Amino acid sequence: MDIAFDLAGYVLIVVLGIVPIVNPFSTAPVFISMTSHIGGAERKHTATLACMYMAALLLVFLLLGTTIMQFFGISLQSLKIAGGLVIAYMGFRMLFPPEPHQMEVESSAKRDPQSLAFTPLALPMLCGPGSISVVLAMAAKVSDQEVLVNKFVGYAVVATGIVLSALICWLVLWSSGSVVRFLGKNGIEATTKLMGFLLICIGTEFVLSGWSMGLQ
Repeated sequence: MDIAFDLAGYVLIVVLGIVPIVNPFSTAPVFISMTSHIGGAERKHTATLACMYMAALLLVFLLLGTTIMQFFGISLQSLKIAGGLVIAYMGFRMLFPPEPHQMEVESSAKRDPQSLAFTPLALPMLCGPGSISVVLAMAAKVSDQEVLVNKFVGYAVVATGIVLSALICWLVLWSSGSVVRFLGKNGIEATTKLMGFLLICIGTEFVLSGWSMGLQ
């Protein structure tokens, strides 16, 4: 009983380490803006796909992240800068939407919830440099365990925390339909521009953070 209680506490620590950084409540308005052109059922499907992709990506980084980054020679600061650039790009697209003829060309991509769910919702918004860094740090601590059983339990605990974090994000995004109905068309347009500006700020912060890491 004590062991189960301790494991539950460790899982909670993992969740508390990931969810505040992912911050699905800040992603929800962006999600609403990006899915305003699709129906409620398709929006919920997009939310489900995004959170599934998020969990899958973080699990991959848990098991293979350090190896992948070392193989390609990718540093943590490079990861932050790249993620920041992608986030800032999406912010500019929301703040300064394309011309009508460009929007017609891109309409087919907009109707594809699977594409939208992976980029930019799952990567880099839900599974961004911050959450990846947390998972890599946890993976490093687990890999330091010398006893094989402890290492296996450690990976299982972190994996469970990742899945629960994705479930929390799914609940937040899945219930965003009521927010859409409350805001209306004009409210969504205003929220889209506001969230675009905030995304530019967040992306810039990631870039500056990664740049400062490289200077240290």
